[in-house]
Amino acid sequence: MSSPPLARTAARGPATGAAVALTWLYAPGDRPAVVRKALGAGADVVIVDLEDAVAPDRREYARAATAELLADPARADPSAVPVHVRVHRERDVRALAGLPGPAGLRLPKVTGAASVRRAAALAPGVALYPLLESALAVEHAFAIAGAHPGVRGIALGEADLRADLGVRDDAGLDWPRSRVVVAARAAGLDPPAMSVFPDVRDLAGLRASCAHGRRLGFLGRTAIHPRQLPVIEQAFRPTAAEVEAAQEVVEAARTEEGALALPDGRFVDAAVVAAAHRTLSLAARGD
Repeated sequence: MSSPPLARTAARGPATGAAVALTWLYAPGDRPAVVRKALGAGADVVIVDLEDAVAPDRREYARAATAELLADPARADPSAVPVHVRVHRERDVRALAGLPGPAGLRLPKVTGAASVRRAAALAPGVALYPLLESALAVEHAFAIAGAHPGVRGIALGEADLRADLGVRDDAGLDWPRSRVVVAARAAGLDPPAMSVFPDVRDLAGLRASCAHGRRLGFLGRTAIHPRQLPVIEQAFRPTAAEVEAAQEVVEAARTEEGALALPDGRFVDAAVVAAAHRTLSLAARGD
């Protein structure tokens, strides 16, 4: 497997001024009314699902309905909620790639770099988000993350991964989760978002799971119901202490170059400064 060139890795590092997405809401592609509702639910990104959420005999309709949504000129409005599509097969990529509306394509069950490059060739200029849903995919995480400059993020598909690994609880997923976090960063991508929390009624469980994922290095989470969005948003926003520390780092960076010395004697470098900018960007959400 080839590694991503160093120049590409640097170029794809997180931009300090870019808006950070924390909430990604799934909606079934064969239910246009639910998709429209999702677009008004307050998520940073809506993911129209053409895969697991759609019955096989409804997939053609789902593709057509999604194409109609993405062909709407209103989708080109910069203020519109970004729409990603989790495709099912290559024909979905072909059908949607030329439309103005998709902000990203989520590629399910990716196991290697070759399938990512095929999708990139079919959808030039569209951001790609490979989903790693098997042991083989986790083993190839870095190669997948660096497969093409069009890759803007990677994520786990934990339901299928649990089945593949025979894992029954979250503890068994800690190593694959950390592997994906490291692979994303090594390839110059933003921290990955967590996979869905399947019990939409257990908000306390969702909150605890988000806190654990944040400690592992994840940023944000996909959701399957609007009631999960506020919990995810709160879980991944920085605390007051984190904001204060980030402000201190950013202030020091304005007056010094290279390694920075903080008033308490600690030294920080460019990576810490970039993380501090991201913290302040997250803190500013909703202000």
